[in-house]
Amino acid sequence: MKDTYESPLASRYASREMLYIFSPDKKFTTWRRLWIALARAEMELGLPITQGQIDEMEREKDHINYDLAQQKEKELRHDVMAHIHAYGALCPSAMPIIHLGATSCYVGDNTDIILMREGMALLRDKLVRILAALGKFADQYKALPTLGYTHYQAAQMVTVGKRATLWMNELLMDLEELEYRMDHLKMLGCKGTTGTQASFLELFGGDESKVRQLDQKIAAEMGFDQVQPVSGQTYTRKVDSAILATLSGIAQSAHKFATDLRLLCHMKEIEEPFEKHQVGSSAMPYKRNPMRSERICALARYVIADAMNPAMTSSLQWFERTLDDSANKRIAVSEAFLAVDAILNLYENVASNLVVHEKVIEKHIMEELPFMATENILMDAVKRGGDRQALHERIRTHSLAAGSRVKDEGKDNDLLERIAADPAFGLSKEEVLRHLNPADYIGCCPHQVERFLAEYVQPVLDRYPHALEGTGAEIKV
Repeated sequence: MKDTYESPLASRYASREMLYIFSPDKKFTTWRRLWIALARAEMELGLPITQGQIDEMEREKDHINYDLAQQKEKELRHDVMAHIHAYGALCPSAMPIIHLGATSCYVGDNTDIILMREGMALLRDKLVRILAALGKFADQYKALPTLGYTHYQAAQMVTVGKRATLWMNELLMDLEELEYRMDHLKMLGCKGTTGTQASFLELFGGDESKVRQLDQKIAAEMGFDQVQPVSGQTYTRKVDSAILATLSGIAQSAHKFATDLRLLCHMKEIEEPFEKHQVGSSAMPYKRNPMRSERICALARYVIADAMNPAMTSSLQWFERTLDDSANKRIAVSEAFLAVDAILNLYENVASNLVVHEKVIEKHIMEELPFMATENILMDAVKRGGDRQALHERIRTHSLAAGSRVKDEGKDNDLLERIAADPAFGLSKEEVLRHLNPADYIGCCPHQVERFLAEYVQPVLDRYPHALEGTGAEIKV
């Protein structure tokens, strides 16, 4: 429908895979899988539930009557009870035991944990693919000199590949965070209305061992080996806060990359991919705007700000639970995942198709290299008997004059010609110009790149070979 608002994250940006993870179908079929796991565990622990009831639930778990569920929610003002009735209408023999002993958070919270874990797995694989793409780029350009910048002023030289490792190093930090969150993610389990498990203790006739086994059996069926050791009615909302902090970290790294690329694009040194029929500006047909990098920055700012939502929610929970988390949580968490998914789709697309203009990079180097070469020239002149302090002052004077020529008169940098013409240095023009090899100023960059790729990136690629399968990221618009 075009007369109803829909989130641009769904219509324009996020992938189909992430949209499915946070879709109604995925959510409500997961609720049903949890009800089946609960019933199966209760049956195995001795409650009067039959295999036939469980088979009936299994048979109907993917058949959701949304119209009936909506009708029931309008009547009952309770989404979980509405879906119990919708499920029970398909499973009449199982209806009496669906949700037995549980509270709404049993399906709601456990589903949220499951969906976040699947969302993080999808993001993890995308991070791996971006690392692979940037790794190829870094290796290809590990020895290509380029100006390094501090304070966005030309500083000592680096290489194009070395700069890429700075982007990659932040992504490795994000990946480590993401892996930690996934490895330490615990299900809520079956904790009851205030976390005491009183209803289950009653069902099992006071047998606490069966109550504990119930938690473990459900967790195992859903693919988890841990449950929250203690809780109120809900899992602590610090879990959401921690996960969105990790997503915010990914967004921060992507924003840094995209900002650097936008600056490089302005300098015409490195550009993001630009398709044959792409329009840069509706008014200026010559333009090649870095729109994908700009979109990364735009979405990243949204995620960074959105991470405040679960942080505030976590701090504002009252005692064993309060419901002011629900409406905020269902928007803030899902949309953070959708936005980071979109960011990484763009990041992978850009990183896989970067365009390097080596001649422009060389031109910019040669505009600044005379200033950088002065230290080596000074040492060369001192070796020939010159006075270091006196020569230092001569270089300072010549540098100021050459700088004025460049900035005030718009002319070429003639610093080296001035030094060669100064008898105090005792160097010919050819001897001075020998110091203009950019490769002499890149330090350990090529070997730093090689070690970084071999020792830090390759183990990640080896750990997740499945992530490198398939085609590149899909960009919708």
